[in-house]
Amino acid sequence: MPAPATRVLTVLELLQARGMVGGAELAERLQVDRRTVRRYIAMLEDLGIPIASERGRDGGYKLMPGFKLPPLMFTDDEALALTVGLRAARHLGLAEAAPATASALAKLERVTPPALKRRLRGVSDTIALDIQPGAAGNNDALMALSAAALNQQRVSLDYLTPNAQRTRREFDPYGLGFRGGHWYAVGHCHLRRDLRSFRLDRIAGVEALPASFRRPDKFDVLGYLANAIATLPRLHSVDVLLDTDLATARKHVFAGFGVLKADRRGVRLHVEAETLEWVARELARLPFRFDVIAPEELTREVHRLATRLLAAGNSG
Repeated sequence: MPAPATRVLTVLELLQARGMVGGAELAERLQVDRRTVRRYIAMLEDLGIPIASERGRDGGYKLMPGFKLPPLMFTDDEALALTVGLRAARHLGLAEAAPATASALAKLERVTPPALKRRLRGVSDTIALDIQPGAAGNNDALMALSAAALNQQRVSLDYLTPNAQRTRREFDPYGLGFRGGHWYAVGHCHLRRDLRSFRLDRIAGVEALPASFRRPDKFDVLGYLANAIATLPRLHSVDVLLDTDLATARKHVFAGFGVLKADRRGVRLHVEAETLEWVARELARLPFRFDVIAPEELTREVHRLATRLLAAGNSG
């Protein structure tokens, strides 16, 4: 939905939920100026929605008495789940997330009893979520690709590579995932004839094609992304043998660190990293022994880290 339409609907929902709302507050909630707010009010009036305005320091806008949208009903648990989910949505890098979230929360407040409304406002104002903020996403691409994945319909992507070159390729989308602050579409790229992931913020256009495909059963989008990101070629390629079994290794090695593979002597860990100091610190966290196979510089970095830790521990 275009940004102005989203914000106009947000104004309507805020007026429904709050009664009199000042122009300054509307401007702040929508991240626009006061003149734009007045334009949105005029657009609502053109649609036949009766709005009264009052001037002065305590003035603002309100719906005329008697005008109500059809109500919705939620249980307390449903309302709580929606509040927390909407709070999280602000961090997921979706375009127009702020006004869309404000509009949805306003709808929720409008249909909840006063006691629950106060509790939900407390939840919204006081909870903090440890979610890495996302880069600006692409709502249109997300909607088009999720529909194509559901219907197993091939699409044509207009895609910008990291060096800003425009490419066009046919793509069978298996699913979408959010990882490391970015949205990705994962599926079969017919240009590369293999599985690939595409960042949604680099997709300039999506066009449905008259062709279908069969999505693999139980395809793990996040699993593929974790492996693909962990194996991107970097400055240092690391190979380590872990003295444990695969199940235990997976409990202690986070997915973005590297790729684990069972070995007759234990578990092999492959890591692509820009700095060996970071790899040494992560290996030091593990509760089991390990042997560095390559590169030799990592062995020296582990020894340097151990020396620093011993010195720090004996300094007292």
